[in-house]
Amino acid sequence: MSAKIYETAADAVAGIEDGSTVLIGGFGMAGMPVQLVDALIDQGAADLTVVSNNAGNGDTGLAALLAKGRVRKVVCSFPRQVDSWVFDGLYRAGKIELEVVPQGNLAERMRAAGAGIGAFYCPTGVGTPLAEGKETRMIDGRTYVLEYPIKGDVALIGAHRADRMGNLVYRKTARNFGPVMATAARLVIVQVSEIVETGDLDPEAVVTPSIYVDRVVTA
Repeated sequence: MSAKIYETAADAVAGIEDGSTVLIGGFGMAGMPVQLVDALIDQGAADLTVVSNNAGNGDTGLAALLAKGRVRKVVCSFPRQVDSWVFDGLYRAGKIELEVVPQGNLAERMRAAGAGIGAFYCPTGVGTPLAEGKETRMIDGRTYVLEYPIKGDVALIGAHRADRMGNLVYRKTARNFGPVMATAARLVIVQVSEIVETGDLDPEAVVTPSIYVDRVVTA
């Protein structure tokens, strides 16, 4: 079965619409699906909300997408680091919105979307500006904040290998947010280093089953 295999990254990202919420995997550049992001830049979708661990590094990948002015809002855990000059400039100029989400909450909010959980209570952020305006509840003597799932219209993920059905394995820290993002988006697009025949992957090593994957392209 090879219906999910695309010849080029441009083909794989075709149809992404303006205004979409796009989940982009990566921990810094580890696992960042750079070729898919570059293809999205060429594709032209704009007014995007991007959900990622951070707000871009240097001038490539997500940072390049930001530099093109295609992103309306970033939802992330680490908006600033030593090489986040693209985002810094846009934010200081008032040209982009930011929602900061603690890293564990970010992962859990996407996992909740994939699991069909309507909302959950979490203690992270209590008593800080991140909890302002949110519902709180006392549970067993501890204050918790109500958090809602993060759902994506599209997820762009980098994995190591896929088989022709779309089962995925990841390489070391490049695994990061890919597995939860794959469950949380309506359309899941994956770039991999290699596509192998179905049956060649050790089933025990498969992290993301093919049921969650819509499109695969080799980078």
